[in-house]
Amino acid sequence: MTDTPTSDAPSGDAHSGSGRGEPRALPRILLVDDEPESTEMLALRLGKRGFAAARAASGEEALEHLARQGADVVVMDVKMPGMGGMRALERIRAEFPGVEVIMLSGHADMEVAVEGMRLGAFGYLMKPTDFDELLFKIEDAYTQCQLDRRAAARKGA
Repeated sequence: MTDTPTSDAPSGDAHSGSGRGEPRALPRILLVDDEPESTEMLALRLGKRGFAAARAASGEEALEHLARQGADVVVMDVKMPGMGGMRALERIRAEFPGVEVIMLSGHADMEVAVEGMRLGAFGYLMKPTDFDELLFKIEDAYTQCQLDRRAAARKGA
């Protein structure tokens, strides 16, 4: 697993706060795929937009990373050796309820997509994924993550 260094989004970037140079908090992203070139390329592209992304090569490695360092949004392949994406999704939703998961698949399978959503995935996208579409989905997932955390904090207060 490799972490891409964090960088602040430049002022005026789509990810900055109110437009007055106030940086907006960016999500902690975890990319999970058994093809390292896939996560490496995606991490580089996200880094160019000011996002930082950690990488994991399996469902088991993703769970270990979440336990140690956490994340806000997980972008995970469905088909991986060992613990596949669906099983990892079930575990993430049970053990890390504040984390949103976006599933990626290289196979058009409506049953898998429906099952992922039933298990609590925030979204399901086909590979190869349009980068801007993925970026919007990550931002939406992070917004949902923040809303859920605020609601949980209000309940606990």
